Amino acid sequence: MKNKWDIAHDSLSQITVFSNSDNKPVTISGHSDELKCVGVGTDAAVFQHFYAPSYAFKVYAKDKVSKIKAEKDIYNTLSGSPYFPVCFAAYDKYLVLSYEGGTTLFDCLLQGIHIPDQVVKDVEDAREHVRKRGLNPRDMHLKNILLQNGRARIIDVSEYIQPGNDFRWEHLKKGYEAYYHLIDGTSIPYWLAETIRKWYNQRHRHFASFDEFMKTVIKLTTFKK
Repeated sequence: MKNKWDIAHDSLSQITVFSNSDNKPVTISGHSDELKCVGVGTDAAVFQHFYAPSYAFKVYAKDKVSKIKAEKDIYNTLSGSPYFPVCFAAYDKYLVLSYEGGTTLFDCLLQGIHIPDQVVKDVEDAREHVRKRGLNPRDMHLKNILLQNGRARIIDVSEYIQPGNDFRWEHLKKGYEAYYHLIDGTSIPYWLAETIRKWYNQRHRHFASFDEFMKTVIKLTTFKK
């Protein structure tokens, strides 16, 4: 018996994904008129199929396919939570996930879309769920969290088996609580958002602390309510 998502297999076979050095987004080779790319990361690209729109197909770079089984296992461990997509199947080079609509928090900043307090509460609850399942809630950042009907949905769980705290979410939460009111409802230019993102990734070289980093960011962003 065929699954509903099997219709996408032939189109996906026309796509090849390649990883790049320096943690840069993957490169996509090939094309299918039935596929739309809806996301690009450093290990994989995500596609939606015209005739199976309720699914997201996460196609891994050729040298990253060893991560597929581990990510499927993570989704299975997290099953039952309202904060993560559902993983339906894993194949040689891609995962089949539930397609999640909504706007990333990064795009919310670009478009001036209000991010409610409920999103922060949801992510905190999701992180607690991850810990209770014996996993580590890492790599939670603006491009991995969706605003979906006023609630949060987290769309990348691939690092939850890695050790250590990257503090991305803690810093986001602190920035939201202390400074978000200064830019709430204001559209931030893409160049500025990207500059801040790159500064954050290099903050240890240039700033003594996260607070010093944030003070510099606020000086750069002259926006007022």
